Amino acid sequence: MKKLLALGVVFLPWKLKRWVLRRFWGYRIADGARIGLSYVFPGELVMGEGAYIGHFNVAIHLGRLECGAHSVIDRSNWITGHPPKGAHFTHRTQREPVLIVGEHAAITKSHIIDCTDKIEVGPFATIAGYHSQFITHGINVVEGRQDCKPIRIGAYCLVGTRVTVLGGAVLPDRSVLGAGSVLNKAHTEECAVYAGQPAVKVKSLDADAAYFNRTRGFVH
Repeated sequence: MKKLLALGVVFLPWKLKRWVLRRFWGYRIADGARIGLSYVFPGELVMGEGAYIGHFNVAIHLGRLECGAHSVIDRSNWITGHPPKGAHFTHRTQREPVLIVGEHAAITKSHIIDCTDKIEVGPFATIAGYHSQFITHGINVVEGRQDCKPIRIGAYCLVGTRVTVLGGAVLPDRSVLGAGSVLNKAHTEECAVYAGQPAVKVKSLDADAAYFNRTRGFVH
């Protein structure tokens, strides 16, 4: 019954939808935030001033979705996970099925984002292009069970199109992940380009680059 009610809420005019989501779901949505024609029903939703979730997104089975001020989740993204009280991953007692999108950060279009464990997209970062996959869970063949690890995309990062990012991966602040790359480990060196399968550092970048020092998220 609640799923049918949620589906009906999707098609409400925004001001009424916002009131319903605040009143009956307890979501914290700033007056200047907005959700388009999308099925967004995490356990907890926090949207800062100017945050925007566009059309045709799905965000379910998450403990929390947090969208910082002026952040964007654009269109046709599939964002899901395994609920906090789900039957699997019980050995991961600190697991957080959460997506955090920092202020002025952007997730563009048609990406698959698996938040079985925490995914953090830092402030002013951009998940660019199309058809990238962020996968926090998999099968541990040694232990013969499913396992998961978080992913972190640092502040002011630029992630290219059609990448694969696996659990445990970290892209350091002010770094670029090249198109088609596979990021499968935690890197530490900032101001660098990482590329390849698996991704390795291929060059250094100037910390004074304009992209790394913007005060607004949108890139003209």
